[in-house]
Parts: sequence; C-alpha cells; structure tokens
Amino acid sequence: MGVLTTTLQVILSLSLLVILHEGGHFAAAKFFKTKVEKFYLFFNPWFSIFKFKKGETEYGLGWLPFGGYVKIAGMIDESFDKEQLKGEVQPWEFRAKPTWQRLIIMLGGIIVNVILGVVIFIALTYHYGSSYIPNENVTYGITVDSVGEKIGLKDGDKILSIGNKPFEKFDKGKFVTSIILDDIKTIKVERNGKPHEITLPEDAASVLVKAKDNYIFSYRIPFTIQSVSKDSPAEKAGLKAGDKIIRVNGKEAIWENDARKYIKNNPNAEITVTVLRNSKDTVQVRATLGDDSMLGIAPYGPDHYYDIKYEKYTLAQSIPIGIKRSWNFISGQVKAFGKIFTGKIKAKDSVGSVISMGKMFGDTWNAQRFWTMTGMLSLLLAFLNLLPIPGLDGGHAVFVIYEMITRRKPSDKVVEIATTIGFFLLIALMIFALGNDIRKLF
Repeated sequence: MGVLTTTLQVILSLSLLVILHEGGHFAAAKFFKTKVEKFYLFFNPWFSIFKFKKGETEYGLGWLPFGGYVKIAGMIDESFDKEQLKGEVQPWEFRAKPTWQRLIIMLGGIIVNVILGVVIFIALTYHYGSSYIPNENVTYGITVDSVGEKIGLKDGDKILSIGNKPFEKFDKGKFVTSIILDDIKTIKVERNGKPHEITLPEDAASVLVKAKDNYIFSYRIPFTIQSVSKDSPAEKAGLKAGDKIIRVNGKEAIWENDARKYIKNNPNAEITVTVLRNSKDTVQVRATLGDDSMLGIAPYGPDHYYDIKYEKYTLAQSIPIGIKRSWNFISGQVKAFGKIFTGKIKAKDSVGSVISMGKMFGDTWNAQRFWTMTGMLSLLLAFLNLLPIPGLDGGHAVFVIYEMITRRKPSDKVVEIATTIGFFLLIALMIFALGNDIRKLF
C-alpha cells in the first residue's frame, strides 16, 4: 500500500502540472488564433490509451509517462513533423505569427507553472501558517549522526549561527541548504557551555548533498515513555507511562537516540532496562524482545520538552510570504544548477528521477506535504523549461528572441537539427537520472 500511495501521489502531481503547463501553451496559442492539432497527457508513440477530437484539436492520454505535449501547427517540435512545413504558410500557423506572439506562446507553460507554484505557496501559508521551535528553546542541544560528525558537529552542541547569520529557528533544512548553496565556511556552536567555532571541511557541501537519507542532526530529548502497548514486552516487564529510560544493558541511555540504538540491536534477546520512575525511584526491569527488537513503548515527542511556536497569517500577510518562499526556492535551484555546472556539486549525487521524487512524497498521504511538493515541482518545471536547451521551451524561445534581435529567422533545418540534439540530450539526462536512482537503491 505504501508503494501504491507513493506512485499515485507522483502520478497525480505530475499529471496536474503537465496538464496546466501544456494548457498554458494551448491557451496562448488559441488566444492568438493559432491552430493546436494535439493536446496530450503523456507521450503516445505508436498508440494512445484513448483519444478524442473536439473542434480542430485531438485530445488524448499517452502510455509513456514522461510529460505531455501540445502540437501546434506550423512549428518544429518534438514530433519532428516536417511535412507540415512544405506547404504555403497559413495564417493560423505558428510560423505565420509575429515574433512577440510566438514568444508568448512558447513561454505560456512556464508562466502558468510560476503562477501555480506561487499560488500554492500562498495557499499553504494561509491555510497552515507556520510552526517551529525557537532555537533558544532547544536546551538539550542536538544529537548527530555520522554525517553530522563528519562536518564537525557533536552530540550536545547548541547551534548559534551559520556563517554570520544567527540560527534563530531550529530548521535543519535551512541549515543544510545554507551550507550547500551559500558557501558557508564556519558554524558557531555552544559546546560544553562555551562558544566554539567549527571550520567546515572543504567537501561539506558534497557530503550533505549525498546525505539525503540521513538525519544529520536533530534535537536531543530524553526517552520518557508516553504509552505502553498492551501485551508488549515492555508491559510484561513492568514498564509504565512516565518512566524515563536512563540505561540499557548497563550503558548510559538518557537520550532517546541512544536508547533506541541500544534496544534495536537485540532481536530475540533479553535486555535490562533501567528507568527513573516518579522522578526519584530507580527501577530495573528485564524484557525479552521479539524478532523486531521492539519493546512496545512510545516516547514523548519534542513538543513535550520544547515550546513550539505557531503562527497564523491573514490572506494579505500570506501573499508576500508565499511569493518570498517561491522566490527562495527558485533562487536556490539556480544556485544549485550553477554549482553542478561548475563541478562544486557532483551531478551523480544530486540529480534524481521519479524514484527520488517518490521518496519526497512519502508512502502515506499528507495533504500539506503533497501540495508543498507540487508547488516546488511546478516552480522547478518552470525553471528547467526556461533553460536554453533546444527541445525545451527555453530553447524555442531563444530562436524567437534571436529572430527579434537580428530580424532574420533561423532556417527550418537549423531548428530541426538543434531540436533533435536537444531531444536526445533530454532523453540521456532522464536515463542518467533513473540510473542514478537505481544505483543508489542497490
């Protein structure tokens, strides 16, 4: 069910984005009285799942789920239909329209994607507001994994600043993206009660790009039992809600991550758990774990120890915040692309396919996460399509802009060759991205 939920979310999101993107081209073409011959969700080489014709346009669903397309009369595109260009130029063809109209038609999909992404982020801000833990409230400091240790962090550190910017909100995403994209060289932390500056290793950005499945660091909290499952090893051993774990098999385990680590490594074994009960009594119990190494207890979450700040926004407040969130995402993608292009970030570590996308959607339905991902993908689709690569909207736009500047139209042969090269480059990129994800899986 998890895989099915992930797959359906990816298909739903991409279908929505493709339909609206191609709808942007379609609407602009229709506005300028340009004939649109086909409007397809997904590609349909050799056959279509279904199709129907309304007016002058054939609408359909293809079987190859790599996007979609509109076929505009009198235009060289991915269909490579050259026969249509042999006849006399007709007033309803793309090639008959003024350059400014052709440019708007080519940018129609990008414009729609940008508007959609901004609207989604505004709506998310208005509906959900924001919640965060003020960094000053994280009194127990952080717990780190091997990646966190590699960049210089240690258990118990309290992060004070990233570069010269104070770390006011406990936001791991902001921390990671700042190091990857903003060339941060140092982090300031409080360690053992004293300020300490960490000089990041030269490969910190690459290390963090690779660490997609690592938590890197998180807030450190005690392991206090909130509930005990019925008939579980914990209940049989006598553990109770409110007990605070302090040792497992004689090892100190006052923090949740330590307790989990020591417990989970003991399938089908008897373990000794020492807890503090009623904040004063030390109690030691023995529990026999099953195949899954689970005790059957649920700990309190961070909101039990730290005050979480919630903020709600009016629609008027949500608009500039949503626009800023959209801009920050786009600017981040531009920076990331620049770092890949200059070799500071390796493409094999950062480029992913629908498999990576599926992981980000998750294997359970969460409306906020789904729409956040859809908004991000809409803006990402706009950015990628704006790249001046033949076969993408940006590549077609470059030819039109060249014509506007030089007053000379590129030959159909040049456009055809460039589009062919761009098409195969895009296919190669998709194969590379898919292969990259498959490599990471195994």
